Amino acid sequence: MPLRVYNTLTGDKQPFEPLTPGKVGMYVCGVTVYDDCHLGHARCYVSFDVIRRYLIRRGYDVTHVQNFTDIDDKIIQRAAERGEDPLTLAREYEKRYFEVFDRLGVRRADRYPRATEEIEGMIALIGRLIEKNHAYPSDGDVYFSTSSFAGYGKLSKRTPESMMAGARVEISEKKRDPLDFALWKKSKPGEPSWPSPWGDGRPGWHIECSVMSGKYLGDTLDIHGGGQDLIFPHHENEIAQSEAASGKPFVRYFLHNGFVTVDGEKMSKSLGNFRTLEELYRQVDPMILRFFILSTHYRSPLTFTAKKLQDAEAGLSRLREGRRHLTELLKLKISSGSDVEPGLAEWPAAVQAEFEDAMDDDFNTAEAIGAIFRMLSRVNQIYDRRAREGTVPAELSGALKKIAAWIEVTAADVLGVSLNAAPAPAGDSGEIEKLLAGRDAARKEKRYADADRIRDEIARLGYQIQDTPLGPRAVKKSVLT
Repeated sequence: MPLRVYNTLTGDKQPFEPLTPGKVGMYVCGVTVYDDCHLGHARCYVSFDVIRRYLIRRGYDVTHVQNFTDIDDKIIQRAAERGEDPLTLAREYEKRYFEVFDRLGVRRADRYPRATEEIEGMIALIGRLIEKNHAYPSDGDVYFSTSSFAGYGKLSKRTPESMMAGARVEISEKKRDPLDFALWKKSKPGEPSWPSPWGDGRPGWHIECSVMSGKYLGDTLDIHGGGQDLIFPHHENEIAQSEAASGKPFVRYFLHNGFVTVDGEKMSKSLGNFRTLEELYRQVDPMILRFFILSTHYRSPLTFTAKKLQDAEAGLSRLREGRRHLTELLKLKISSGSDVEPGLAEWPAAVQAEFEDAMDDDFNTAEAIGAIFRMLSRVNQIYDRRAREGTVPAELSGALKKIAAWIEVTAADVLGVSLNAAPAPAGDSGEIEKLLAGRDAARKEKRYADADRIRDEIARLGYQIQDTPLGPRAVKKSVLT
C-alpha cells in the first residue's frame, strides 16, 4: 500500500511523493519561547515526531527543521514584567523546551534556527518582495500586500470577507488594506531592534518561517507541519510571501494536527484550562502522556480528561504486560513437540502488514496501536498456556522471536514509546523485591496475616501486586487525579 497523507492545501488524501525521490524536507513551526510548554505543544511535536520516525522507517532521508521564535511581542512583554533581557528570557525557555520534550521521547530536529539569528535573510527577502511590488514600506514598517498575490486564501479556503470576520486583523492607518500583514515592525523605545533599509526595527512573525525554511530546505518544502490554529493567518501568509518571492510552490503537503480540548472546551490560556507538561509529569510517566496522544489520530481533536488519561495508562500497561509475557515465553525451555498455534507461519508478517497499512493511511497511529494490541492479545493467550507448562515448541519460539524483534523496533523507533515499566524511585526496587519474597514465603507457610501485612506495606510504597504463572510482580500504581 502506498503512503497517503491528508494535504490541507488540497483538502484530500494524496499519495506521498517528495520533490526529490528518497529525500524529505520537513519544516514544523516551533514555539515562541516565553512560557512553559503545555499539552497542546506536546500534541503537535509528538505527532510530527512519529511522522518523521515513520518516514525514516520507510527508507526516506528526512531533514527536519523546527524554529524558535525568540523575538516577539509576548517575549518582550514577559521580559519587561520580570525585569529581564528578552533574549535571556528566550534562552531560558528554549532550555526548558528541550528538558520537557526529551522526557517525552521527541527526537531533536536536525536544526533549530532562531529568528534573531536570521535577520539578514529576512531583510533580504523583504527587499525582494518590495522590488516585485508585493510589499511596501510605511513609516518605518513594511507590509505585504495581500491583494498583489492572486492565491491568497487557497490554504484556508477563505474569502477576503471571511478572513476579516474570522481573524484578529490588526487595523492600522499605515496599511493599504486591513488584510495586509507586517513583514517588518518599526522599533519602539526600549525594545530590541536591528538596522534595516526602512529604519531600526524587528521582523514580523510570519517572515521568519519563510526565511528559515527556505535557507535550510529550499524554496519548496515537502512537508510543512503545525497545529490547525496556524492555518490562518500564519501558514496562509507564509505561502503568500514565499511564492511571491520565488515564483515556485512553497509546500507540497501541508499537515496539521487537531486541537486539544479539555472537558469539552478548546484548551487555551485565556480560558485557564491548559496543563503544562511539567505539571503533568508530576502526575504521570511521560510515556503515558505520549501513548495518550498517539491513541488518537493526529488530525482528530484530542480530548483531555483525567478518565482518558487513566485509560491511556491502562492501555500502556497492557502493552507492557504483553511485551513482558513475550519476553518470558522466550526464556522457556524448547520442547520437541509439534503442538503449535494455527496460522503460526503467517502470523508475524500479517501483524507487520496490518501495522504498516494503518501508518500508510495518513499516519493512523490509533489503528496501528490497535494492531499491536491484537498481536499481544494472542501472545497473552499463548502465555497463559505455555508458562504453566514451562516449555514452548521450537517453531512457536521462532515465531515469537520475530514478533519480539519487530515490536521492539516498532515501539521504540516508530512510535517512540518505551515498553519498559517506569523505573522505581531510588531505593524502592530492592526493598520491593525483598517484600515480594517475604510475602511469597509467608503464603507458602500459610502465614496469611503476615502476607496481608506485607501486601499492605507494598501498597503503601505505591505498588500493587500482580500474581502471574511465573510468580508475583509489583507494578507502580497510578497517581492520576
